Amino acid sequence: MIQVETARLSDYAPTVRLTGEVRAQVESDLSFQVGGRITERLVNVGDRVTADQVLARLDPQQQQATVTAAAAAVQSAEAILRQATSSYERQKALLAQGYTTKREHDQAQEAFRMAQAALDTARAQFGTARDHLSDTVLRAGAPGVVTARNAEAGQVVQVAQTVFSIAQDGPRDAVFNVYESIFTRELGNPTIALTLVSDPAVMAKGTVREISPTVDRATGTVRAKVAIEHPPAAMTLGAAVVGEGRFQTRKLVMVPWSALSSGNGQPAFWIVDPRTKTVSLRPITVEGYETGKVIVREGLQPGEIVVTAGVQLLRPNQVVAFTEGATS
Repeated sequence: MIQVETARLSDYAPTVRLTGEVRAQVESDLSFQVGGRITERLVNVGDRVTADQVLARLDPQQQQATVTAAAAAVQSAEAILRQATSSYERQKALLAQGYTTKREHDQAQEAFRMAQAALDTARAQFGTARDHLSDTVLRAGAPGVVTARNAEAGQVVQVAQTVFSIAQDGPRDAVFNVYESIFTRELGNPTIALTLVSDPAVMAKGTVREISPTVDRATGTVRAKVAIEHPPAAMTLGAAVVGEGRFQTRKLVMVPWSALSSGNGQPAFWIVDPRTKTVSLRPITVEGYETGKVIVREGLQPGEIVVTAGVQLLRPNQVVAFTEGATS
């Protein structure tokens, strides 16, 4: 005597639980806009910084020398312009009185214009030199927390080489690395429940904000960012959180786990023909597993009779006696 159960459709809405990390929505990599040797490093990883706070300084000797040379060039250009202006004004007066030639007047005018252009160039170079001098001081740019330090005092850094990384104050994300197969199903509710791993009493809600379009080659996962709504103070940067979401409900057949057998290395069920009372082994496609249940995606139709106890004693086309009822 074997036990059987009639396959019926049931509501199936699986949940997914993943562990992730709290991150800032905006993370900045800071670097010097000029190269040089670091003379001061003023912050460490974990320090909170303000928008205009100085983080590090380079040796400004080279940039200061450039500023001095540019200032001297401006003074020289101003002197040349004063001389050219005087000469041009004199030539204009003489030309009006007929005491000079048009050629000499035009030459003086051209010299005046060239002196003006040279002064404009010198002033621009002086401004650039001052900017480069100010670039020897690295500032935070926005309030936040230092999350990485990649240089030390005495180290020579190149232009645009990352020195610090800062997680800016403001919105927070829960970041998860998930397998792309999870995106084949749609969430029933866009809201993700978030729980702090170290203290499950700390909870928050979030919505999916961004999904990476590429798969990480090392892990085979896709990065998903969930925007945290009103993050609790305990959900600090770097804190581990569990995110839970529920997929849309679908109608699928659920069968007790005891019915699961194997045929040619594939999952299969023994099916009873109610007319002949014989059994046959049918391969199935499993959607998922729950406690005590197998969720069937393909291979089993509602109303069919599935053997749930005694499957190890069966062979194809065997005539059986059965009673219906779920196994414990």
